[in-house]
Amino acid sequence: MQGEFVRSESSFRSWVTADGAPGPTGEGGFPAEPGRYHLYVSYACPWAHRTLIVRALKGLEDGIRVSVVHPVMPPESWTFRDDYPGATGDRVEGFKTLGELYRQVEPGFSGLVTVPVLYDTRRRTIVNNESSEIIRMLNRAFDAWGRGDLDLYPEPLRAEIDAINAEVYEKVNNGVYRAGFATTQAAYEAAFDALFEMLDALEARLARQRYLMGIRPTEADWRLFTTLVRFDAVYYGHFKCNRRRLIDYPSLWAYTRELYQMPGIAGTVHMDHIKTHYYASHRHINPTGIVPKGPELDFTAPHERAHQSG
Repeated sequence: MQGEFVRSESSFRSWVTADGAPGPTGEGGFPAEPGRYHLYVSYACPWAHRTLIVRALKGLEDGIRVSVVHPVMPPESWTFRDDYPGATGDRVEGFKTLGELYRQVEPGFSGLVTVPVLYDTRRRTIVNNESSEIIRMLNRAFDAWGRGDLDLYPEPLRAEIDAINAEVYEKVNNGVYRAGFATTQAAYEAAFDALFEMLDALEARLARQRYLMGIRPTEADWRLFTTLVRFDAVYYGHFKCNRRRLIDYPSLWAYTRELYQMPGIAGTVHMDHIKTHYYASHRHINPTGIVPKGPELDFTAPHERAHQSG
């Protein structure tokens, strides 16, 4: 459709595995080892946020360190300025921009410079920059050093998880961008309608059961969460996704609060980075760069979801 936003494909697709064998894509030779791999992330980016969540849930904070980019992204992509609270600079190579890291690995690289990046500090190369694959590596490859008892992508549920991930990605995760970055009315309205049709369906689903797959959270819940936690602060206004707010959906809002309140999750949510990035970086949408002070959202309010049986 004319004016529709189309997301670029990720460029680096190798996998870390427990024994270094090749993963589903890319080359082998990346065995899981504590301290060897490094994550480059933005606290603002929902795709990078997924990796921080799984890293926290699996107890891998000590074994996989993190560098955090500055929340304001200039046209040439992410920078490592450390003059904003929480931005760290490049803790591995000392680069000033993330593009320098990409070009170190692939001289002349001209593709899209994105986060997250999983970097091998021993081979000094990018293993992978596709968030959906990185979270599956973190889920299983490092179990010898993390929470091996927690599996966010259990074998019996994989087909169902994959199916709902695909629909949530198209209509919600990427759907808010398709609405916000549309350049024609028709493209915007198509994305808007699909987004709220899916949110309505998710509301109904979560009114019947506690999590997307039933009685325990899986990868699918955390992939949805990173969009929901940003919805009222950014997507509702900045991306014109304004039929309803998240807080107008009783089940989705309670579900989001429950996930936020799980151990380790609140520490991955940096609303100052989130709002500063979107409002100050997207000058074609918000020319003044003014970051709104509101809304006031209490993710710590009681969620009362324990009665949901799944």
